Amino acid sequence: MAIESIKSVVGKAVPVPGADVDTDRIIPARFLKCVTFDDLSEGMFYDERFEQDGSSKGHPIDNPEYSEASVMIVGPNFGCGSSREHAPQSIRRSGFNAIVGVSFAEIFFGNSVNLGMPCVSLTLSDNEKLSSMVQSDPSLEVAVDLEAKTVTCGGVIFTMEMPNGAREALINGKWDTIGELADNVDAIDATAASLAYVQ
Repeated sequence: MAIESIKSVVGKAVPVPGADVDTDRIIPARFLKCVTFDDLSEGMFYDERFEQDGSSKGHPIDNPEYSEASVMIVGPNFGCGSSREHAPQSIRRSGFNAIVGVSFAEIFFGNSVNLGMPCVSLTLSDNEKLSSMVQSDPSLEVAVDLEAKTVTCGGVIFTMEMPNGAREALINGKWDTIGELADNVDAIDATAASLAYVQ
């Protein structure tokens, strides 16, 4: 099965404010007790979004104006804290295809790329301007172009940064390491058969 090449992501966006948003805030620890990642969307930002009685706190994620968002705009050092893969999984399984921020925790960034979910960085001032534009008009689409290294919204073009290795892996369809292994089982078997110590 060919792995999808991800050259761009286009969609409406939701700003999620705050610096140093850690993985426990993205998905609280009690949601980690699961056999598969399938239902993790239920736990995304749960304690940020809901009171103890289940009533809404009015988080942007639950604002009807952002109900069609597939791009998340976040603050500096997003995804810091513990290295739980469940955090990017919960975001991806909630329908988000890209995250635009200022900086990302290294492990969170890597886990996101391995899910085919680009995390791209803008300067703080550009990130704040983008957030403000989307807050003023939630109908605006945000276009993340990995080849051009730009983020475009409402006719405004921002220059984004992303480590070349991760960016090229997404563009060339080399981001899913498990998928690559599955696609190359015959070559792996042939290599194993040629190694005396594997016999």
